[in-house]
Amino acid sequence: MGYHLGVDLGTTFVAAAVANESRVEMFTLGDRTVVTPAVVYLREDGTLVSGEAAARRAVSSPDRIGREFKRRLGDPTPVILGGTPYVVTDLLGSLLYDVVTRVTETEGAKPDSVVLTHPANWGPFRRELFDEVPQVAGLTATRTVTEPEAAAAHYAASRHLADGEIIAVYDLGGGTFDATVLRKNPGGIEILGVPEGIERLGGVDFDESILSFVNYAAGGALSELDMSDAQTAVALARLRQDCVTAKEALSADTETTIPVFLPHHHFDVRLTRAEFEDMIRAPIESTIGTLTKTLRSAQVEPEQLSAVLLVGGSSRIPRVTRMISEELGCPTVVDAHPKYAVALGAAALALAGAVPAPAGAPSGAQPRSGTPDVAIPAQRGPEPVPPSGGVPVAAGAVAAPGRADAPAGSQPPPPPR
Repeated sequence: MGYHLGVDLGTTFVAAAVANESRVEMFTLGDRTVVTPAVVYLREDGTLVSGEAAARRAVSSPDRIGREFKRRLGDPTPVILGGTPYVVTDLLGSLLYDVVTRVTETEGAKPDSVVLTHPANWGPFRRELFDEVPQVAGLTATRTVTEPEAAAAHYAASRHLADGEIIAVYDLGGGTFDATVLRKNPGGIEILGVPEGIERLGGVDFDESILSFVNYAAGGALSELDMSDAQTAVALARLRQDCVTAKEALSADTETTIPVFLPHHHFDVRLTRAEFEDMIRAPIESTIGTLTKTLRSAQVEPEQLSAVLLVGGSSRIPRVTRMISEELGCPTVVDAHPKYAVALGAAALALAGAVPAPAGAPSGAQPRSGTPDVAIPAQRGPEPVPPSGGVPVAAGAVAAPGRADAPAGSQPPPPPR
């Protein structure tokens, strides 16, 4: 049985889902988690490693690590890894190459089609650049949809949406915020008004807020560090990871402790959920303002919404739900795994063969009649990983381009050695 692939190349993580006639499910990309970090590492031999294999090296070799580079798509300044410059499309292509290769190895065949997602507020320039990513990964004729459309497709497949129902998608991810209003029509899902977004607002900015809090608690000790010292760079890289862990912990716990191991200076910093939510209150208010602007553009009043669909890992912050409900007075819906909604929706759209229409017209993003059940499978356990910890790609090349005659979703060619 053939299958279709949906991929969400996010700012901080990569998620993938596969779909066939019977069901849509997440594909386990990580060794112990479903998603994998959107991180690349340049090895000493000039090859790129991505995902968890790269993240494991982040502390010991921070100068050879690339992360959050999706934010820099369109920036003419290259990303420097170990002294070697890379354009963002090549790094994103490396992530996608590894995903498609791993899925193909596990499923035993190439996907019949591939759908990629991107932020709704990207303009033509960034969308055109993003179209180069599958070419770098050796794929041709892939399709792209906006992240809110994919999330709405997943929502429509997992819950019944009557024709005429309107939902708003509040997508707060690792690096960007998107707000989109959609209506369910007999022919598909229609985008109402103009999607709005905030270019540089997401979980990574909340991580920086926590790091600033730690610096304040330490009397400005972080500001005085000598970043030219390798030991200091390693210590700061570890601290950044601990700040991410603290942020995630506060979605479930009311307080957490951040260990700080600086050269000749070790201490702990206590952070409560209330303190963290005070730090990010202003950014969250700006996202709600953007959502309100999107509703005005769509000429939709809050009481006309069936729900506000919360998407993205940062939407799990309890303060987000409370502030949206207080401001709009309408119900919010968050999936048990909001990080997965976009990838699941993209896979459903790949199966349906839907091609989104321009904003303001029916997009065709409705899964076809008889859409299979959408499910989060039990953890599959570690998947086989190439001996190198990733697919080797020559520095400066990242991946060989696909053949001009390769079919849609074709398996990437072997990377250069």
